[in-house]
Amino acid sequence: METFSCSICADPSHKICIYCTKDACNNHLCHRCLRCSECCHCDMPTNEAEEVNEAPEELALEPELENA
Repeated sequence: METFSCSICADPSHKICIYCTKDACNNHLCHRCLRCSECCHCDMPTNEAEEVNEAPEELALEPELENA
């Protein structure tokens, strides 16, 4: 497998952004939409080291009640 350079940080990369087709390493490729961090519009961080903002427990959805 040929190694390329990430267009964002120049680290070795084996994947491309499905939107702009630039080379992107795992740290700059969204695992949700497969776009690079420049093209991604997801609310999820692209790097696992970044914090994920979760909704507070009081805002969590209530389970649906069954209609009897």
